[in-house]
Amino acid sequence: MNTIIIVLPILTLLMFDLGLALKPQDFALIAARPKPVLVGLVGQILLLPLIAWGVGHLFHLSPLFMIGIMLVACSPGGSSSNVFSMLAKGDVALSVTLTACSSIITLFTLPLIMTWVTQQVGESAQIQLPVGNLLVQNLVLMAVPIGLGLLLSVFRPTWAQKMHRVLRRIAMPALVLLVSVFFFQHRTTLMAEFGSLGLTMTVLILASTSAGALLSWLTRLLRQERRTLVIEIGMQNAAQAITIACSPLIFDNEVIAIPAIVYALLMNIILLIYIYLCKLK
Repeated sequence: MNTIIIVLPILTLLMFDLGLALKPQDFALIAARPKPVLVGLVGQILLLPLIAWGVGHLFHLSPLFMIGIMLVACSPGGSSSNVFSMLAKGDVALSVTLTACSSIITLFTLPLIMTWVTQQVGESAQIQLPVGNLLVQNLVLMAVPIGLGLLLSVFRPTWAQKMHRVLRRIAMPALVLLVSVFFFQHRTTLMAEFGSLGLTMTVLILASTSAGALLSWLTRLLRQERRTLVIEIGMQNAAQAITIACSPLIFDNEVIAIPAIVYALLMNIILLIYIYLCKLK
């Protein structure tokens, strides 16, 4: 089974659900409380790719895996981060705003950074990035579903709330299905690489969440805001990274998607532990 057949509708579903959860006042938070929004975006958009680049070199990743880990780092925040922020007693409004803003900003930053990455490491693996195809695919699969969901939220709020409640329950099982299919198809490679790649992704997640905590502390954010930034910077949209890696219009290489699959598994485990620790305080 071609993984792209599964991942495309899942990503579209997640982005549409994100749009349903958005309200115009979520964007007003940028003007009302610019500092936590700006700090969160700096952590996600600028700092996280730098951390991933350093971690990739630290563990001497192959070119395909280096491209994969950078794809994860350049992706926007995951829509599940809003739920995780709520469970951690964080600032849910800030989480929604950061997820929405990063989803828009990375439409442009992801192609820029990944063009540079493929120029640095992709030549030895004969990997090139068709930037135009990437831009078009991201607009169709991310901007359009988010826009449609937002329009429905504005003009048909009751419908949007009902649909959001249903889709929120479907999203996690859909991701589990994707991970299960991918593991079955690539079990040999995953079993062979999971030790080193699992350690790499664990270090990436711990480094990114620690960076979120440090940034929050340095900028003297409130406790709820700090918890949200730890989650937002540590939880990226793995489904988008998998889509770009597997898309026949872009990389068309499922090996590049393996870091995102490993990341998705470990990210949820580590952040659930973080949520448990937050509830103890």
